[in-house]
Amino acid sequence: MIDLTQIDELARRLSNLVPPGLRESREEMQQNFKTVLQSGLQRLDLVTREEFEVQRAVLQRTREKLEALQQTVAELEAQLAGGPDDGGSRH
Repeated sequence: MIDLTQIDELARRLSNLVPPGLRESREEMQQNFKTVLQSGLQRLDLVTREEFEVQRAVLQRTREKLEALQQTVAELEAQLAGGPDDGGSRH
């Protein structure tokens, strides 16, 4: 969900940029800015901060598991490379 207070603040700032001659309809313009911003942001494929943090944690755990697996593979490869020679009868 998008933080509406930030949208309100941005809409207020945009309405403050309107030339002085048009400020009579400032509140109406501010509401229009807010509506356009909300509409535009809703069309974007955004996730909440909570969803982002959950996925970040999943990615971190996945990286840790991958690093452990890489270490295990490296150890197994080292064992195979340094193992006793069985006269080339390996298949």
